[in-house]
Amino acid sequence: MANLMPFQDTKQYHRLRLTTLIRLRWLAIIGQSLAVITVAYWLNFPLPVSLCFALIALSAWLNLFFALRYPATQRLAPRAAMAILLFDALQLAGLLYMTGGLTNPFSILMSVPVVISATSLPPRYTLVLGAVVGVVATVLAFEHLPLPWYQGAELSMPLVFVAGIWVSVVATIAFTAIYAWRVAEEARMLGNALAATELVLQREQHLSALDGLAAAAAHELGTPLATIALVAKEMERALGADERFREDVTLLRSQSERCREILKRLTSLSSEGEVHLKRLPLTSLVEEVTAPHRDFGIGIRLEPGKLVGAEPVGRRNPGVIYGLGNLVENAVDFARHEAVVRWNWDLDQVAIEIVDDGTGFAPEIIHRIGEPYMTSRQASDQGGGGLGLGLFIAKTLLERSGATVSFRNSEDENLGASVFITWPRRFFTGETA
Repeated sequence: MANLMPFQDTKQYHRLRLTTLIRLRWLAIIGQSLAVITVAYWLNFPLPVSLCFALIALSAWLNLFFALRYPATQRLAPRAAMAILLFDALQLAGLLYMTGGLTNPFSILMSVPVVISATSLPPRYTLVLGAVVGVVATVLAFEHLPLPWYQGAELSMPLVFVAGIWVSVVATIAFTAIYAWRVAEEARMLGNALAATELVLQREQHLSALDGLAAAAAHELGTPLATIALVAKEMERALGADERFREDVTLLRSQSERCREILKRLTSLSSEGEVHLKRLPLTSLVEEVTAPHRDFGIGIRLEPGKLVGAEPVGRRNPGVIYGLGNLVENAVDFARHEAVVRWNWDLDQVAIEIVDDGTGFAPEIIHRIGEPYMTSRQASDQGGGGLGLGLFIAKTLLERSGATVSFRNSEDENLGASVFITWPRRFFTGETA
């Protein structure tokens, strides 16, 4: 079983843990054993008990081998996982062959290995496994030992009934496998997108922390620099009359004083500007997120709307700044000539709308916008790409701040797509968590 060794796949599929398959197989072994015992010794149906338990014992022996040979954290390569699932399917097929084939009520369990494969293996392996199980089901429809039944009586199933069971087994395999694959694929995409979101947020938080690092550096360097300045002053007093050292000592002292002034400004910036750095009025937020995108040949027009009450001042949130900046960038990418940023506030709500004059959102995908890795429309000639992971990250970061993000097409015939972001005022200002 060399294929059980670590395998590097270029696709980011969640590789099955060997322990997971071992535990599932123990459940199957227990269920198969109980079924054989019940049919053979409680119902007293004629059954090849020895052959059935031989197949069950083979499955149990393989389980013990894997459990003792490999660590509990072992993750399987796709081929190794498919080989194990294929063995499980064939082992179940062997039991069904000896107990009535497709007429056995447990024949529906042949879909289980395919469903497990669909949730964790690349589609090509699931297709191969599904094809093998389909062929085996077809063989079992015609070739099998009689279904265990009361002695002296033979239970004969019409061919139409057997064909119906075959159709139900194949349909169950196809439907459940496709459904399981789709759900698992969406979970993988969402997990990868959320991981990317965390990385972006972490980066923005690191950038926001630079002012604190500068202040800490100024504080730590203050003491040794003061010592250098003091020593330089004493050297100038002692060697000032010596023409060989006067110029160098004077330079040393002047540069140490210059360093002290720089550190003093850094310290002053951190202490005096701390409130300014941590709090951001809405208009300043709008200016900050639009300024980096003004030099790309697309105009950005700012339109304040109805303003009721004092201007809301929110906490400087790196996630909000990144999210709004990404939406503005998308508007610039898709605009033909101009993007518009509107904002308004009242006593209860704060809102920002970002609109472009592009083609807008296609009606068939407008309700799916914000899903990860989805491309929905073509960018303008000025550049840009599709709406996918970046928009998902922006939407996620904004919603974490308490915002509601909605996508629609503008009602103005001269404008295209519109993104509307609203916060309850108390969330924007940080009055409540």
